[in-house]
Parts: sequence; C-alpha cells; structure tokens
Amino acid sequence: MNIHFLDNWRRRHATDLDAGRRPAVRESDPEGMAQLLSECELLRARASTAGVELDDSVASLEALDQLLPRWRDDPEELSWLGNDAGLYLGTVIVRTVPGAVWQLTPNVGPMVRLASDREIDVVAAGQGWAAVGAPELSQLYAEVSES
Repeated sequence: MNIHFLDNWRRRHATDLDAGRRPAVRESDPEGMAQLLSECELLRARASTAGVELDDSVASLEALDQLLPRWRDDPEELSWLGNDAGLYLGTVIVRTVPGAVWQLTPNVGPMVRLASDREIDVVAAGQGWAAVGAPELSQLYAEVSES
C-alpha cells in the first residue's frame, strides 16, 4: 500500500511534533488516513468467520458487541484484536459523525477528534472492549454521536 501522505505530513508538521501534539489530519490526505486506519484485518477476519459484515455502520458495531469473545484466551490476539476494534470504532465515528476527524497523537497513537474538540482514544476503548467487553462499541458510539 502506498502511504506517501504520512511522509509529507510529518515533514510539514515537524514543529508540531516537537511541541508534543500533532494537528488533526485535515489538510494532508484525510481519505488516505481513513483508508489506512480502517483496514483492521484481524477484526474483519474474525467478524467474517462469525458471519458479521463490517460495513462501517452502527449496526456492525452492535453485531460486534454480540460476538463470543474467543480471542480472550490468546494474549497476543487479544491485544491485536483490541487495537483493530478501536480503529474500526474510530472509522465508523469518522465516517458517520459530522466534523469527526482522525488525529495522530504522540505516545498515544490515532485518536478521533470531534467537532467539539473532544478527543476520543478509540484504541484504548477497543482494548477495553476486547479484554472485558466494556465499554460496548455501540454504546460508546451512541455517546460520541450525541456530543
């Protein structure tokens, strides 16, 4: 996959990186960033095996919440799947909540910033969902979409 926009973006925002905060990816290539972060290969494979289609909809988040958590027996898969779940949650938010954008944050990673400037650590939420089932992805989406 060609992800040339990341190199260009890093060069343009080198001073922001030194300051410890990266701006929202609006001006560079937001579609490329969204495509990169929406891949979630392991989650998509597990969902497909369970008969769940991940179509970037709220209904797909609800279907994920209903999956049996068989991944919890494998610590390596648990971490990877939690990361994917967070990125998928972020993908649904960015594609369906007006004004939501991906933001790259040092020492945290990809986050979602809402139009209200509220930042959501979707990866941490996905990790929690994968490990203990809470917060439910659809519940977090509902909370975020009302903001």
